[in-house]
Formats: sequence, C-alpha cells, structure tokens
Amino acid sequence: MQRRRLLASAVAAGLGGLAGWTAAQPAERVVAIVARKFVFLPNEIQLQRGQPVVFEFSAPEVVMGFHAPELKLRTLIVPGQPARLRWVPEAPGSFRFVCDVFCGDGHEGMSGQIIVT
Repeated sequence: MQRRRLLASAVAAGLGGLAGWTAAQPAERVVAIVARKFVFLPNEIQLQRGQPVVFEFSAPEVVMGFHAPELKLRTLIVPGQPARLRWVPEAPGSFRFVCDVFCGDGHEGMSGQIIVT
C-alpha cells in the first residue's frame, strides 16, 4: 500500500514537471490564408522567429497550391477542405511564396511574402 502511494506521488511530481515544461513553450499563432483567383489574402505575413505558427488555408473557387521553396513548405488547397500547415520560423528574413497549381490566367502573379523578424 505504501509502495502505491510512493509511486503515485512520483508520477504526480513527474506530470507536474511536464505540465510546467509545456506551459513554457511559445503559444501557437494561427494565420488564416484565403487562396482566391489570383491572390493570397493576406499576401504579406509578419512572423516572429521562434513562435510556432499554423497556416490555415482555404480556397473557395478552385484547387490552389501554396509553396514557399526557401522554407521547404508546400501544401495543396482544395475547395471545401481546409488545409493546415504547422511551422516554426527559425531564421529572420523575407521569403517568397507562390501558387504552384495552375489556376487560370493571372496565376503567374499569385505570390506573397513571409517576413520573419
């Protein structure tokens, strides 16, 4: 019986330490991005280095793509199916993203910037 209490106390202490560790992590920021013909809204995204981000994409018209080659980020955006992409910015800079699924005349100008400070 005493052994069980000791084990329960050790587990509780360990979980308490784990809870403190997760609380110290930076909060995840959600950025909603709409891919429309022929623009991303917003097309400029300001982020902080080290702060986790979740990009939530939607495309109300046709299938679109999101590709940030320098960051090795890519996802397909299908109408009616929100796409989520998690990422943690590690280096400051300005990074271009584009639509990499042909969506009609004007597709070649569909781009934006991720700015990490």
